[in-house]
Amino acid sequence: MTISKPMSNQISLTQFIIEQQRKFPETSGDFTLLLNDIVTACKQISHKVNHGDLIGLLGDANSENVQGEVQKKLDIVSNDIMINALNWTGHLAGMVSEEDDEPIKIPKQYPKGKYLALFDPLDGSSNIDINLTVGSIFSILRCQQGLEPKLEDFLQQGTQQVCAGFVLYGPSTLMVLTTGQGVNGFTLDQNIGEFFLTHPNMRIPKEANEFAINMSNQRFWEQPVQRYVEECIQGSEGIRGKDFNMRWIASLVAEVYRILIRGGVFLYPYDNRNPKQAGRLRLLYEANPMGFIIEQAGGACSTGKQRILAIQPDSLHQRVPVILGAKNEVERIVGYHLL
Repeated sequence: MTISKPMSNQISLTQFIIEQQRKFPETSGDFTLLLNDIVTACKQISHKVNHGDLIGLLGDANSENVQGEVQKKLDIVSNDIMINALNWTGHLAGMVSEEDDEPIKIPKQYPKGKYLALFDPLDGSSNIDINLTVGSIFSILRCQQGLEPKLEDFLQQGTQQVCAGFVLYGPSTLMVLTTGQGVNGFTLDQNIGEFFLTHPNMRIPKEANEFAINMSNQRFWEQPVQRYVEECIQGSEGIRGKDFNMRWIASLVAEVYRILIRGGVFLYPYDNRNPKQAGRLRLLYEANPMGFIIEQAGGACSTGKQRILAIQPDSLHQRVPVILGAKNEVERIVGYHLL
């Protein structure tokens, strides 16, 4: 087997970001530096994930986060890495993490910037102990009220995002990024510690035969979702006239990346197990950044009744139903909700 050599003209993530910044000469460069800070944190998290039990980081941490979910050791370590990489650089006015109840303040001894970072430091942590894919998700907003953000500064609609991205810690470490000018993917060269552009201008295939949903919750779904999934299961004998495959990885980063590469749709819909809980996924640091990426790649992201990016948040850890992926499939499901 012949292994091709890497191209000598590969574009690094650093070069890509700088070249994008040059298109907007009025920018100060703070945003570019902030992205570099996030990249640095994700490289460190990748290192920890890849070493796992070799450094004693698998298993539960004997604690819960604000949502009442059992934390893994790597959840806590990844959160600390992200915070410590961003809190001193002078590019942020504040942060929000899945693992922290309240907004994270910038220590008084450090300068503050004009951006806000919201993140899930380690998505899919239920996969950690069985060595399946996990990742990090982040969203960047502008701070509207100067350098001392209030709660409402973080409660911005997804349409206001400056940037969104996720990092996949799989067989290779890969960052997917959008600044509102399309979606690009960068693979980490572990030998030199640099991300290189490997997936330029990512677009969701219009036609696909895959759907991702947790079938164990089927008895709790609303009728529109029941209808859509039943049509997929009927396959070529049903009204869709083709066979579908079902996928479920229990990691949002992996599900979204698969859709970017192969198409299809992902559903984590509303169900009636807990009528007081609107959905499962968090709006500000899961649904919004993924919705931004999906829309920039030509897809759609909805609750079934409303565009995700148009939701006005009412709390930091607000949950919403999420249906995202190929535009024609999402629109079909939304149509069923409107009947």
